[in-house]
Amino acid sequence: MSPYVASFIVFISIFLFGMAILRIGLQTFSQAKVERLLTSMTATPFRGLIMGMLVTALIQSSSAVMVITVGLIATKLLTFRQSIGIILGANIGTTITAELMTLNPDQFTIPLLIVGFIFLQIRKQILFSIGTVLFGLGCIFVSMHGLEAMSIPLSSLSFFDHIINETNTSLLYGIGIGTILTALIQSSSATTGITMSFINQDLLTLPSAIAILYGANIGTCVTAWLASIGSSREAKLSAYAHIWINVLGVLLFYPLIDVFSRMVEYVTTLPDVQLAHVSIIFNVFSSLLFLPLAGILATMIERLHGGKAI
Repeated sequence: MSPYVASFIVFISIFLFGMAILRIGLQTFSQAKVERLLTSMTATPFRGLIMGMLVTALIQSSSAVMVITVGLIATKLLTFRQSIGIILGANIGTTITAELMTLNPDQFTIPLLIVGFIFLQIRKQILFSIGTVLFGLGCIFVSMHGLEAMSIPLSSLSFFDHIINETNTSLLYGIGIGTILTALIQSSSATTGITMSFINQDLLTLPSAIAILYGANIGTCVTAWLASIGSSREAKLSAYAHIWINVLGVLLFYPLIDVFSRMVEYVTTLPDVQLAHVSIIFNVFSSLLFLPLAGILATMIERLHGGKAI
């Protein structure tokens, strides 16, 4: 194995570790309240969207929210139709992670790691939680810096050079890469971080990076689908709804990739920030489009998959 590939894998692992630590810290602030919020505040699709958005922003993982949702449906604390709003909100809430990754880590990465590590040694829950959040952020910034540093050496390898060239040539290829990579590493945030590292080095064009971002939205559905295996009929329907919403969103907004590119280029000249802004625009527009159609979408999924098992 090339040392560049090995280093690339190490930095992805550090990123995933940082995300896991960050999520643990955020969850411990209000772990008992998360399920209560989802079960008590999802009476309508709009309220479900708000709750899905807030909880996902809180725990920094749409996949985790979907796993919780599938579990609540399996235990009959939520219905399939209530989950539609949560799915739409989770897609919006996860965009906060992309914006966090655009922060310049150079000045405060080491302080975050040091202070976070010190707080991790304290048994008081609130300080321990703060420590996990700070240490997790530090790990994410370390991995982002490392991935960006590795992007140029990796592009010199024929395999990665082929992928980069094909992605820049075909947006559909980029969607496929984003889908497969996210399904493999189980993190759309990690896929976005990798894409940001390549776009910052001018190895990817903004439209091709957006295509990968679209694919990551599809690939992240795998986690909820896996969680629903062996669960109740309604839990499986929720996993199917997650897939349908994200796939239809990509299909509907695929023609607008160039439009989104031009929109964010007026806002900022920083490539990674442009991609983070597109993530917000795409997910907000997509969720708001599906929100008034939540009932129709639920009926369609029940007719298509109601009698099927995963």
